[in-house]
Amino acid sequence: MRSVTKLSLHNMVFYTYHGVYAAEQELGQRLEVDVEVTGEFGVAATNDSIEAAINYVAVYDLVKEVVTQQNYQLIERIGKVIAEQIMNQFQVPKVTVRVRKPQPPLGGIVDYSQFEITLEA
Repeated sequence: MRSVTKLSLHNMVFYTYHGVYAAEQELGQRLEVDVEVTGEFGVAATNDSIEAAINYVAVYDLVKEVVTQQNYQLIERIGKVIAEQIMNQFQVPKVTVRVRKPQPPLGGIVDYSQFEITLEA
């Protein structure tokens, strides 16, 4: 029996210095990231084996490194880099990444701006 399963990490929060505006780059702000990795992880579920699973600590560490070790202007670029690196490192068939900037500097009240990307092998 074939199963399609998904591992999700929701609302990872980092303090970053990304943005187009000088104030964003100087003062920084919160950035939130969701990752959904789709694959066949049924063996891990059956055998209770980390070797057959996606190690979500490794996924978190990858996201943290991308978000905190580089500077980007656009959340679009951050999302694309995270998605590509997850696909390459974990060899999964599908990954979705969402990057949110709470209360972006738009001159009005907005909960967040968000970019979403899905890559499929």
